[in-house]
Amino acid sequence: MRVATEREIKLEAPPGYVLPELDGEPLARRVFTSTYYDVPGASLARAGITLRRRVENGNALWQLKLPAEDGRLEIEEPGGPVAPPNPIARQLVAHVRHGPLEPVAELRTIRSGVLVEAGRAEVVLDEVTVMDGNRAAAAFTEIEVELRTDDGGGLDAIARRLRRAGARKGDGRPKLMRVLGDSRGPEQPEPLRRWLREQLDEMLAHDPGTRLGADPEDLHDFRVAVRRSRALLRTGRRFIDAERSEPLRAELKWLGGVLGAVRDLDVILEHLRKEIARLDEAERSAADGLLAALARERGAARRTLLKALGSARYFALLDSLEEAARELPVADGGRLPALARKEFKKLRRDTKAAGSDPSDETLHALRIRGKRARYAAEFADAGKRSRAFVAAAKEFQDTLGEHQDAVVLDERLRGMLDPDASAVRGVVVGRLIEREHARRDAARAAWPEAWRKLARRGRRAFA
Repeated sequence: MRVATEREIKLEAPPGYVLPELDGEPLARRVFTSTYYDVPGASLARAGITLRRRVENGNALWQLKLPAEDGRLEIEEPGGPVAPPNPIARQLVAHVRHGPLEPVAELRTIRSGVLVEAGRAEVVLDEVTVMDGNRAAAAFTEIEVELRTDDGGGLDAIARRLRRAGARKGDGRPKLMRVLGDSRGPEQPEPLRRWLREQLDEMLAHDPGTRLGADPEDLHDFRVAVRRSRALLRTGRRFIDAERSEPLRAELKWLGGVLGAVRDLDVILEHLRKEIARLDEAERSAADGLLAALARERGAARRTLLKALGSARYFALLDSLEEAARELPVADGGRLPALARKEFKKLRRDTKAAGSDPSDETLHALRIRGKRARYAAEFADAGKRSRAFVAAAKEFQDTLGEHQDAVVLDERLRGMLDPDASAVRGVVVGRLIEREHARRDAARAAWPEAWRKLARRGRRAFA
């Protein structure tokens, strides 16, 4: 199985478009047919996921493209026509729980292009025909400018040159989306249910990437969507049917817990690797055992997570969220702005009560309260001032998050002090603890100004 990150710029081109002279190596002309698949209800399309089987010169390759932080994650595996091979099918179990994969479109592509930037990028011209059986139903031309390496550059300059030659800026949609259009269906008019649907779509978009484990940001984004869903149900609990919403909140808490166990270790490992890289060689060697122990713990947490994502409990939660996004009884979702104002007032009250030298536990509680206020303002989406408040709330949350991360890592490092270990390891752990003290102190020094900024934005947004 090949896994790679795809980073590209898409342009639209008129019929008969010819690539301008580009300094590079011509690519061989290719002709291939791609059959695209989805499930009833277009779950893959809603999540921004593309699944296709491409046939070229008699060779067939299944391709799965997932949303990613920087481009799209592409997974490729050869396979027959009946179903995608297991390495790809395993990533899609949450999407196929209600129905089988079915072909939804067939595209025939004639591709030509040029390798540019000394092989670091390629420009391809795709002449695409939408097939209806043996009949051509529609056609369009598309240009892709794609990075082939991490150090490729000049994509924007190449795109500008292509536009001067007659190409138009594209909307970035995959080819299938151009054929089928928006698969999300009519927008849910009730704001709370609409937000719940959007968060469920985010969860389903990052479910495959979380299973794959190639990019930690998938798990992070998945966890954020779970937290937002839970926060939404909590914020609106006064006008939501409690018999329906409380079980959802409980199950979201369970799912957030198994996701968080892995994510927290990802954050710790990433931070520790950076800190250990600043040590000298002998100290770095002594620190290897610390990283290995945390990596083993993460491996166990990830196995627990994968078991949870394959469980009937998880699939039942997804079903319940889908049902709630369609028909959860809501008394007055238009009160979200008033609830956002209330969450800000609670944060202001608790911050005032915290005093000038709050404990670590109090700062952690303020971070949670700030997160609730931020999510409530996001849900309300009450205009420019509300969005400015959300931006300041994120800064406030990040500052206190640094503090909490330092507190947690300090405790973990103290637990790793081993009297039977080498003296060098003891020195390394002590040095790392000192750095966490410094990080905690820096966050303590920064949080009052972050709060003052947030308070100003809050007064403007919720006056």
